[in-house]
Amino acid sequence: MKISFELSDKDIRYFRQVLQKVRKGRSAEKEDVVLREAKALLTEVAATDSPEFVRNRIAQLGKLTDMLEDADWRLEGEDRKRVLNALAYFADPDDLIPDRVPGLGYLDDAIMVELVVTDLKHEIEAYDAFVEFRKEKKKARADTPDALEQRRTALQARMRRRRRSDRARHERKAGRSPIGLW
Repeated sequence: MKISFELSDKDIRYFRQVLQKVRKGRSAEKEDVVLREAKALLTEVAATDSPEFVRNRIAQLGKLTDMLEDADWRLEGEDRKRVLNALAYFADPDDLIPDRVPGLGYLDDAIMVELVVTDLKHEIEAYDAFVEFRKEKKKARADTPDALEQRRTALQARMRRRRRSDRARHERKAGRSPIGLW
């Protein structure tokens, strides 16, 4: 069975406001707390009998935490801050639906993950390409740290160009990015 729903502009505004509140609370500056809480949510949801679509959405947080912890990827500056700001929501104890509500407690988290993943699509695509490149290099047993560094630099530059292009396109259309995390 497939159940779908559409978020209205008002719904999107609500989630944008929640993210802005979290961001203003400066919780993203406490990187260790943000990472710990995001990982705790991953573990917690995996251990529940939450609906599969909720578990699948929440599992995507793992890639965001991996991006921040991957020493080879070295996400820094504003790029790192974007991912941290997105994860900070999951470290905030004020949920739309309290997590302890059986069956529905993680629904708002799943919705937020979907919005965050959509907004961070270029970061995720670049990281996926980097991980694949690194894996291929290891298979070929090519010990070339310069190649890995060059690939990382190129992918992060492409990620930023695509993000800027998307922002410009959205500004021309509607005056802001789809959910306006930043």
